[in-house]
Parts: sequence; C-alpha cells; structure tokens
Amino acid sequence: MPVSISLSHLSWSTPDGRSLFSDLNLTFGPGRSGLVGRNGVGKSTLLKLIAGSLQPQAGTISVDGSLGILRQTVQVADHETVADLFGISDALALLGRAENGTASIDELSIADWMLEARLETALARLGLAAEARTPLTSFSGGQLTRAKLAALAFADPDFILLDEPTNNLDRAGREAVIELMANWRGGAVVVSHDRELLDGMDTIVELTSLGATSYGGNWSLYRERKAIELASARHDLADAERRLAEVDRKTQEIAERKARKDGAGRRKRAKGDEPLLLLDARKERSEKTGGDNARLAERRRDQALGDLATARDRMEILQPFSVRLPSTGLPPGRIVLQVDDVSAGYVTDHPVLADLSLTISGPERVAITGRNGSGKTTLLSLISGKLAPWSGHVRILTDFAMLDQQVSLLNPEISIRDNFRRLNPGAGENACRAALARFMFRADTALQRVSSLSGGQMLRAGLACVLGGERPPPLLILDEPTNHLDIDSIETVEAGLRAYDGALIVVSHDEPFLEAIGITRRVDLFGVSEGRRTVAR
Repeated sequence: MPVSISLSHLSWSTPDGRSLFSDLNLTFGPGRSGLVGRNGVGKSTLLKLIAGSLQPQAGTISVDGSLGILRQTVQVADHETVADLFGISDALALLGRAENGTASIDELSIADWMLEARLETALARLGLAAEARTPLTSFSGGQLTRAKLAALAFADPDFILLDEPTNNLDRAGREAVIELMANWRGGAVVVSHDRELLDGMDTIVELTSLGATSYGGNWSLYRERKAIELASARHDLADAERRLAEVDRKTQEIAERKARKDGAGRRKRAKGDEPLLLLDARKERSEKTGGDNARLAERRRDQALGDLATARDRMEILQPFSVRLPSTGLPPGRIVLQVDDVSAGYVTDHPVLADLSLTISGPERVAITGRNGSGKTTLLSLISGKLAPWSGHVRILTDFAMLDQQVSLLNPEISIRDNFRRLNPGAGENACRAALARFMFRADTALQRVSSLSGGQMLRAGLACVLGGERPPPLLILDEPTNHLDIDSIETVEAGLRAYDGALIVVSHDEPFLEAIGITRRVDLFGVSEGRRTVAR
C-alpha cells in the first residue's frame, strides 16, 4: 500500500482564538511536497499536527507509514553525542562488547558490523566529518541542522517532515540539503522559503487562510501557474469594472427616461384633456415600475460591486509588489567604501579577518559570501563602525544605513510612522504617509508598534524608513535579509532593492535572492584557519 498522509476536515485555532484551519482536507502522497504560504498562516503548526505533537480540535489525521521529523528549534544536552542523535548508542555498545569478547551469542547474531561505516556515510552525505562520540554541543547551529538531517536519512523513514531545513546554513550546507532532497525517494513534506530547495519538489502546496491548494510540479512551475492566475485576475478586475460602469450607465438612462415620462404625465394632467382617473392609474403604474426598476438596478449594482471587491481582493493577493524610490544621486565611479589591509577579530592572536582590502565604487551591488565563521558579519561590523580593526583602515566616504537581522535601527517601542519621522526629521506628515504607503503600510497599519510586527513586516518597515525619505542614503548594508522570511516578504524586499539606485553590500547565502537584486560583484571570504585570503571577483 502506498504511503500517504491524509488530513480530513481538519480544524485548529490558536490559544487566542484565531482560526488557522477550518475544515481542511489535504493529502500528501509518496513524493516530495513543498509547503508554502505567508508567515503566520500555520505551516509549522500543520507539521506539528501531522507529527502528533499537537492534537486537532476537529477532524482526523491518518498517516500510513513511518515518520521522521526535523523541527526549527533544537535543544541538546551537554552529554548528548552523535550516537544519541542517531539512536545507535546501544548498538555501538553491543559492537564494543563484541570486539572485547564479552557479547553473548544472541547479541552477536544481531550485531550490525557495518553500523559505523553507515554512520560515516550518512554524515558525509551532509558534508560533516564527525564520529559517534562527537558531542552535539561542539556543533554550530548549521552543523547541528545538517547532523539531524543525516540522522533522518540514516533512519530511512517512509516520510520526512522538514521545517525550514536550510535556515542559518551557509552555501555548502544549503547545497548538501538540496542534494539530499534531490536524491530522496521517500515521501517528504518540506516547509521552506528556499526557492532553490523548492525547485526540487514534485508538488507545491500553498496554504492560505482560505485553505490549501496543490500545484503539480516544482516552484518554478508553481510561479508560472500563479502568473497565469494573475493575468486572469487582471482580466476579471477589468471585466468587473466594465460591468459596474455599464450598470451605472443603464441605471442613469432608465432614470432619465422615467424623468421624461413623468414630465409628460404632469403636462397632460395640467392640460386636463384626459380623465383624472386614467391619469392617476398611469401615475400609479409609473411609480410601481420606477420602484421595481430602482430595486432591480440596486440589486445589479450590489452584485457588480461585490464582483469588483472580489476581483480587487484577488489582485491584492496575486499582484507582485513594486515601488518607485527617489534617487540617491550616487554618481558612477565615486568611491563609497575603502578597506585597506585590515585585520580584526575578537580574541587576541586569533584574527577572523587578516590583510583584507576592498574598494566599492559607485552603485555597485556587492555580495559578501563564504562559509559560516569566515568573517562576513565581522566585516559588516568593521564597515558600520561597530568593531575597530586591529590594523589597517576602514573608510566610508558617504552616508549609509545598515539593516541587520534584527532591524535594530528601528525603535521597537514606537510605531512605524514615528520611526520614519525619527529617521527622516525633515519629512512632513504627508511625505511620511506617502513613503510608508509605497511599502504597503497604509492608514492605520502605519501606526503599528514595531515590536508587534512579523519578521517580514519589520524588514519592510526598515526599508520604508531608510529608503522612503526624500534622499535615500547612497550606501545600504544588509545582513542575511531573507532569514526567517516567507517568500512573499522576500519578493517584497527584492522589489524594494531593485528600485534602489545606490551602492549595496549584502551578506546572503540565498542565490535566487542575490540574482533577483542584480548583484554585480562577489567578495568571497575564507576563514583565516583555511589559510586563504579574501578573493574578490
């Protein structure tokens, strides 16, 4: 019997009563399914329901096959090792007894003599060189994620559930996960905003507040389908606007025709050449007809307005974000950043960067790339002035703004509008509201407190406050801007950065993002321990 996961009439609400699913019906087959949707729509909750760590408030979940689960957050104890993670501690202990001659005959019959070789192969598949005794606390966050993925593959379940498996991974880690999924022959449900990973899926399932829709094929095919839906939505919107105009035109014609007939009736009554009884009957029929026509026109207009509202709502969901920004006025060839023979670090005699030189001129778009620990964040700290170099010089020759992963330039205790006015003191209220509206913070949404925003909303607010002023800074620095964002939010950020005409420095492992914002040069960092200097190309 083929493995499957079936959700039937599933309902679940948050503790504060917000409904995430209502009468949801969905089936995952044995292929690889990418689960996408806006942050907060319930993707991670759906995985927890399937895994059994949450119970549905209504409906049923049927799982035919075994499950392996990778969750976003992982806590490990000090004593836990790779063997504990893989669940092979007892089997390794048995092998130890077999090697020293203390194992029983029954134990020898079940000993897995290839266990250590299989463990080494599973770890190498995810780019890890570790042993069974390696403490999990010695791993970085990205290495721990890869180790957990290796343990999942080692267990070989019928289905794996992955929640943002490439978050916080460097390029090599991302590629290892993508390769693992490309070769995975079991079932998989993958929550991710990583478009490269999603391009390896067999099906894309889009989760919205209205339910779930499955699209056969990978991410690229899904986007093509959404583009067709957008074209259809535009057609429906134009058609709804035309029908409303037609209803209004016909209503006006009927009203004018009735006014002419009423005028003629009044003139005949004034002449007195027809019986009053006949004139009264005509007047009554005219008033009844007029009332019927008015009610019919009102129903038709209500229907047209409803169709128009539906078409506009659909357009609001499907329409890609776009924005126009004021020019920075940065001329080509002007040097905005000069880094000369810089060495820096945090512990004496253990530099993170050594003898680094870098020049950025004009509106270049530079990606800072490299493995985790190679010094990317250290370089941004040097550029922004948060860290002083041990030797060499760092000179920024223009105004700049930096958006780190916490968007810390925003004051979390005040509104988006107040943050804009604080960062753009010369802007009036109308200019402030217009700038925020360009980034989809309209009316009361501009009055939201920053601390209440999602990650995607906060980064969008940061971009609005930095780039929406009368003259945006000529240099913008971004540190892993797509981490923890849903794809809609990523594409919003991409649109904002495409409209920006200044110099850009961005740290990111997200290749589709770098391509979308038009990176013109890369600076690859290699850790000092690797014995290689920075390579710029």
